[in-house]
Amino acid sequence: MASVKGMKFNLNPLIISIIISFIGVIAYWNEYTFLDFMEKKTIDLRFVSRGEKTPGSNVVLVVIDEKSLENEGKWPWPRAKIADLVKVLSNAGAKVLAFDIIFSEPDNESGLNIIRKIKGESEKLGFKNPLFDKYLNDLSEQSDNDRLLADAIEKSKAQVVLGYFFQTERSGTEHYNADMINLHEENSRGSRYNIKRETSEASRDVPFRLGVLPESNISIISKSTKLSGFFNMVPDEDGVVRWIPAVFKFRNELYAPLSIKAIQAFKDENLSITIEEYGVRHLEIGGIEIPTDIRGEIMVNYRGGSKTFPHISSTDVINGNFEKNVFKDKIVLVGATAVGIYDLRATPFSEVFPGVEIHANIIDSVLSNDFLLKPEYGKIFDIMAIIFVGFFLGIVLPRSGPILGATLGIAAFTGYIILCHFLFSTMGWVLNMVTPLCVIVIVYIAITAYRYLVEEGQKRFIKNAFSTYLAPTVVKQLMDTPEKLELGGEKREITAFFSDLQGFTSISEKLSPEELVELLNEFLTEMTDIILEYEGTVDKFEGDAIIAFFGAPNELENHANTACLACIDMQKRMEELRVRWKAENKPELKMRIGLCSGPAVVGNMGSKSRMDYTMMGDTVNTAARLEGVNKVYSIYLLISESTYGDLSDTVFAREVDSINVVGKKEPVKIYEPVDFHENVDDVTIKTVDVYTKGLYSYRDQEWDKAISFFESAIEIAPDDGPSKTMLARCHEYKKNPPGEDWNGSYSMISK
Repeated sequence: MASVKGMKFNLNPLIISIIISFIGVIAYWNEYTFLDFMEKKTIDLRFVSRGEKTPGSNVVLVVIDEKSLENEGKWPWPRAKIADLVKVLSNAGAKVLAFDIIFSEPDNESGLNIIRKIKGESEKLGFKNPLFDKYLNDLSEQSDNDRLLADAIEKSKAQVVLGYFFQTERSGTEHYNADMINLHEENSRGSRYNIKRETSEASRDVPFRLGVLPESNISIISKSTKLSGFFNMVPDEDGVVRWIPAVFKFRNELYAPLSIKAIQAFKDENLSITIEEYGVRHLEIGGIEIPTDIRGEIMVNYRGGSKTFPHISSTDVINGNFEKNVFKDKIVLVGATAVGIYDLRATPFSEVFPGVEIHANIIDSVLSNDFLLKPEYGKIFDIMAIIFVGFFLGIVLPRSGPILGATLGIAAFTGYIILCHFLFSTMGWVLNMVTPLCVIVIVYIAITAYRYLVEEGQKRFIKNAFSTYLAPTVVKQLMDTPEKLELGGEKREITAFFSDLQGFTSISEKLSPEELVELLNEFLTEMTDIILEYEGTVDKFEGDAIIAFFGAPNELENHANTACLACIDMQKRMEELRVRWKAENKPELKMRIGLCSGPAVVGNMGSKSRMDYTMMGDTVNTAARLEGVNKVYSIYLLISESTYGDLSDTVFAREVDSINVVGKKEPVKIYEPVDFHENVDDVTIKTVDVYTKGLYSYRDQEWDKAISFFESAIEIAPDDGPSKTMLARCHEYKKNPPGEDWNGSYSMISK
C-alpha cells in the first residue's frame, strides 16, 4: 500500500546524518584517542588479511641466537670475536654490514689492563729489556679487542654501518658534561643527512623528534667507518611498532636511522631530505623517493612474521658453516635474536619480533620501491568518505524499507572495508577506516530509531485506531453464535477486495498530522459505508489501504457482481469527493482497487487473547497483486477472470491483458469494469472495441497491426491508459520479439 510500500524522503533524517558526519569529521581531524587506537588495530588486520609478501634477495640477517650463545659463550662476546665475524662476512662478499648492536663501552674482557699493569710495574722496578718491551707491545695489540674490531672494520671490503641510539629524556643524562656530549656528537657524525633541502624559512621549524644525546659507539670503533645510524624505535600506545623515525634532530643537525644509512651504503649514493613548511616531503637515495609523514616517519611495510628474511646463526658464520655466495653483494644485518638479550618488539604479524628484522623490512621496502603511505590527498579522501557515507545513508535509508535499509547499511559497511583493504593490498594506501565505519553504523541506528519513533508513529496511530473496528455483519454473527470466537477458519467462496491511494506518501508529507488524519478519516468513512451498504466485510485498514471481502461471514448470492457494483459506486463517490476537496484546497485522492473471486480460508486468526476475523489464500494474494497492477495500465479498477465471469449485464467491462503475476504459475486474465452499462457512451464503446482488436493482434504478434489499433484507440480517447501501455509494449516487442513459444501473457517483475 502507499503508506507501507511507498518510498518517502524526509529532510529530518538527512539533517541527522549531516550532524553525525560533521561530528565524525571533527573526531577524525582531532585524532580522538579511541578512534585513533581502533584505526591502528585495523591497520594490523589489513596486514594479516593481506598475508605475507615474499621479500627481495638483498637482505640477510646474521643473528646472535641461542645456538650462537651455546657455542660461543654468553653475551656480550669479546670484540675479537665480532672482529672475526666482520672478517668472514667481508671475505664472503657482503656489500654492506650493518650492526643493530652498540659498542658503547670498552671491551673489559681483554687482558689489556693486565698487560698495562705488568708494563707499569716493570718500569717501576727499573727493568729494561727491549725484547721484553716489544713482546708486551705486541701482546697489547693482540689483546686490544676494541682495536682488533676497529681494524677489521677499516679493512673490511664491505661498507660497515654502526648502530647507536638517541637518549630522548633529560633524566639519566645529567652526568654528561659538554666534552662528553661533543664526543658523542662527533662519533655519530656518520649518521647525518648528506643533503638537507629547506624550501622556506618556515621549514626550519618542523617539529622533528628531538634527541637529547646520541649514545654512540666508543671513539676507536666509531672512527673506523664513516657510516652510522640510530636504531631507535617508537612503538604506538599499544606497544606495536608501525612506524620508525627516519629523522632525529640534535643540535640543528638531522640524523638518519640504521636502515636508511645501510641503503645509502648499498646504493653508494647521497642521502637527502626535502623539507617543506608543513613538514618532510620525502627522503631520497639514488633516485628512490621514500615517503614519510610530516614528522619524517616511515610506515613499516611488513613482509610477514619473524624469519620472513633469511636468518643465519653467527656461530655458523664464524665457523664457516654457510652456503657459498649467500652473503655476496648483500646487505647483512647483524643483531641479537636470542631470548633475554634481544630487543623484543610487537608488530601487526607477531607480538614477539626481533628489532633487527624491522630494519630488514624497511630496507626491503625501499629497495623494492614498495611503500605504505598516506597520500597527500589522503586526509581529503578520508573526510570526503565520512561525508559521503553519511549523506548516502541519510538519503537512501528514509526511502527504503527495513530489509532494504539493513541491506544498504551492511553493503556500505562491508563495501568500505573491502575498498580500504584493496587499496592497502594493491596500492599501499593507508586510508582511515574506523571513522567512516562508525559514521555508517551511527547514522543507520539514528535514522532507524528516528523512523520508528517519529516517522512511523503517525501511520501506527492510524492503523491501530481503525483496526479496532469490525463490520456490523461480523458483530451480529458473533452475538448470535459466540462459539465463533474460537480460533479457526472455514473454506468459503469469496471476492477479495484490496484498495490503495495513489501517491499517498507524497500527499502525507504536505499535510500536518491533524490534517492528514482528518482527510484520511473522511475517505475511509465514505468508502467503508459503501462496502457495508453492499454487505461487504471490512477486514482491516493499513494506513490508507482498505482490505475487505464479500461473501463471508454472511452469505451473498453473487458476491463477485456485488463487489464489482460496490467498486463502481466507490469510484463515482471518489469523483464527487475530489470536486469538494479541490474546492477546499485539499489533495484530490485517487484510489486503485483490485478484486479476485475464488476459494479462501475465512475465520478468526491469531491467538486466544488477540484474534482477527480475516481471510487468506491464493485468491486474496491475487487481489492484492491486481491492485498494484493498476499502476502499469494507468487505471483504477482491475478484476480477475473469475470475477469477470460472474458479472451481470449491468456492468460494462473490457479485457485489459493477460499477465503472469508474482507467486502464480498460471497466467491471469485481467479486466477493467468501466461503468454501469446504462452510463457508457459511444466513444467509450468504440474505444473498447478498437482496443480489443489491438489486443488480439498483439497476442498474434502482429505488431504493426496492433500498433495501428492502439494508436486509433488513443486518437478516440487520448487519456486511455491501457492503450498507451500496450502501444509502448508493442514497439518494444517489435524490436525484441518474445519468441514463438510466447503465450501472450506479460510478466510482472514485482508484486
